[in-house]
Amino acid sequence: MAKSPEELAKERLARIEAAINLQEPDKVPLWGVGGDIVAAYAGITQYEFCYDYDKAVKAIEKFMRDFPFDTSMAGLMGLEGRIFCVAFSEFPDISPALSLITGPMHDVLGDKYYRYPGRELDENATPQFLGGTFMEPDEYDELIEDPVGFVAGTILPRACTNLDTPRKAMATWVRLGMECSKFFSAAGEIGRVSAELGYPPFPMGWGYSPLDIIGDFLRGVGTVVLDIYRYPDKVKKAAEALTEPITNYALYHKYMGARYAMIPLHLNEYLSPKLYNEFYWPYLKTVILKLYEEGIKPLVFFEGHHDAHLDTILELPEGWGIAYFEKTDVVKAKKVLQGHSCVMGGIPMGLLVGGTPMKIEEYIKNLLEEVKPGGGFILAPGVGTAPSETPVENMHALIEAVEKYGYY
Repeated sequence: MAKSPEELAKERLARIEAAINLQEPDKVPLWGVGGDIVAAYAGITQYEFCYDYDKAVKAIEKFMRDFPFDTSMAGLMGLEGRIFCVAFSEFPDISPALSLITGPMHDVLGDKYYRYPGRELDENATPQFLGGTFMEPDEYDELIEDPVGFVAGTILPRACTNLDTPRKAMATWVRLGMECSKFFSAAGEIGRVSAELGYPPFPMGWGYSPLDIIGDFLRGVGTVVLDIYRYPDKVKKAAEALTEPITNYALYHKYMGARYAMIPLHLNEYLSPKLYNEFYWPYLKTVILKLYEEGIKPLVFFEGHHDAHLDTILELPEGWGIAYFEKTDVVKAKKVLQGHSCVMGGIPMGLLVGGTPMKIEEYIKNLLEEVKPGGGFILAPGVGTAPSETPVENMHALIEAVEKYGYY
């Protein structure tokens, strides 16, 4: 007999939580994908997916129905908005709402951080996060002295054309609130559809690495790496100063029911072990530990190749959360972190896009033979966003391979 949505959701959630708790579930959990493929599969443009919430919700429902992963990552499109979270980190009712900046929100802000299809990009292009340099090196002291005030009063008016005068800013914040309301209404509809299709609620908030705030939103990635050599003490003090507002806004999600917090890393791959341990890890570690102490398990996305820094994860408490790897060898990571951290990843996006169903089945069979024993593993694509050209038959082949080889 077919399972009810409630039964299916309960089964999927138990599977995921067992892996997070370093146990062997009934079957290896398969994390979902989202991104450009969702719009392409529904036959709408990326512009429509980003700007028409009704069409986006229908596209997401179709994708979730036809590709039954254990979790659904097919959500509304938004890009990193953490600089806005920092600016409002003293307001728990506002800060979490700005974790993602959608296309309509981008239009309202007139920001220079993002490019969206149908605006700065072709209507079928992938939304892009640009970041940028909006702070001068001699302003580190102002950032250190008052990180929230400096971001809100100096950085955002520079980065957003519709915040560059007080009068424009007043109207912009009102309009942004209206757009946030529309976004959360659409998100609520996705939640309803997800429940009807048997997807479990996965209560996840957001966090960030302090040095990534500086690199992504204030100084630019390349520039902050140079700053590490030019102004090492100021970079450290700035990262330390940002730790509290980042932790505060991340913890606000707890009061909204979150039990997990997604923390995407960006600069980790660019730093040698020496620089990572001196400028990046201490402040990220502080954020992770504070969340864990408050009952929130971080899901840290270790972007790029993180092999050189694997051992630092062992400094965290056993069962602290989920180590999600993009390009790091998960077989190696599982051996290093077995019994300590839930390991997530393992599916190269190149295989999913350019492989064949037969190659995907063979790869999954061989991988699971290595990583299944002992539990504590979630199978996931190296990145959660699949391009529009991803073959549908490969998606089905992935799901079928886990069904065939994933049971314990």
